[in-house]
Amino acid sequence: MFDFSFTDEQNQLRASVREFAETEIRPYALQWDERQAFPLETIKKLGGLGYMGCIIPEEFGGAGLDYVGYCVVLEELARADPSVSLIVAAHTSLCANHIYLAGSLAQKRRYLPALASGQFIGCWSLTEPLAGSDAAGTRSRAVRDGDFWVLNGSKTFTTNAHDADVCVAMAVTDRAAAHRGISAFIVEKGDPGFRTGKKENKLGMRASVTGEVIFEDCRLPETQLLGKPGEGFIDSLRVLDGGRISIGALSVGIAQGAYDAALRYARQRKQFGRFISEFQAIQFKLADMATGIEAARLLLYRAAWMQNGGMRVTRESAMAKLFASEVAVRVCDEALQIHGGYGFIKDYPVEKFYRDVKLCTIGEGTSEIQRLVIARQLLKN
Repeated sequence: MFDFSFTDEQNQLRASVREFAETEIRPYALQWDERQAFPLETIKKLGGLGYMGCIIPEEFGGAGLDYVGYCVVLEELARADPSVSLIVAAHTSLCANHIYLAGSLAQKRRYLPALASGQFIGCWSLTEPLAGSDAAGTRSRAVRDGDFWVLNGSKTFTTNAHDADVCVAMAVTDRAAAHRGISAFIVEKGDPGFRTGKKENKLGMRASVTGEVIFEDCRLPETQLLGKPGEGFIDSLRVLDGGRISIGALSVGIAQGAYDAALRYARQRKQFGRFISEFQAIQFKLADMATGIEAARLLLYRAAWMQNGGMRVTRESAMAKLFASEVAVRVCDEALQIHGGYGFIKDYPVEKFYRDVKLCTIGEGTSEIQRLVIARQLLKN
């Protein structure tokens, strides 16, 4: 059923992304992290290479990769700097993909080429201060006024918020219809009544800006409604299926980066006159880490393969995201432990991986929500 090999094109893609990541990203990752600096110049270079529009068809200016190729890109970026991978994932899987899945032809032609090239940076706003895992509890409102919609409310935990040119945001248009009364809108930087708020000071992923977006009588023409009225939340669930695959790829990339660093260190560090890689305690840690990563990778690429085939992946993407993110947390913990005291120092990459990885069990649905999604899918049968 499954082909466990990568094509020559996918292997070449991996090699190309890895080369870029090693030369253009890894040397600056800690600097960006400490300054909390959005690496705009590097993101523009990624756009020029087609990586900001991986899954967008060529007819709309994208690279036209399938989800397997997309996961390869995110995995390799995360191996060098998880923040960069997260920026690309939120921009592509959430903002651009929502426009591609639900947008009109005019909206696709207007926004997708600019997003795919990196000319525009995208963000996607669903979460609110009182509506996190319970996204159907959205309080932001949009009221029709003639040929316009007027948005009021605020969103939090929006990745790329302060650097985005395009924001896809959800708002209630029919309170009585509950989750079927939430609509999606495309908002552009500079639209009257639209602004960013607080920029969060985070534990990890610090080069990936996370913050608030605020709507105060933000007046949008009818053409900025994304999809049908009342179907924004329904479309969001489809978007999140692909988004969870992207966080699975991010998780696998972080785990691989931390494992690589631990393996390298174990082969160089000596204690009691021997390299620590010769001690069984370290060998067992490395064996468990490598096994977990490979299992996570298999779940990830199975979900990506199914997505390519047009199959429903709600359960499989949740499984991949859940398992990969929790494996990545354990791998980073063990990688730091192998480094001992040096793992607690910023001179070594595992310190940053350790801080970055925790977001993977929270963003785009916590581990608890993933288990709920999986259980519901299982009980349907």
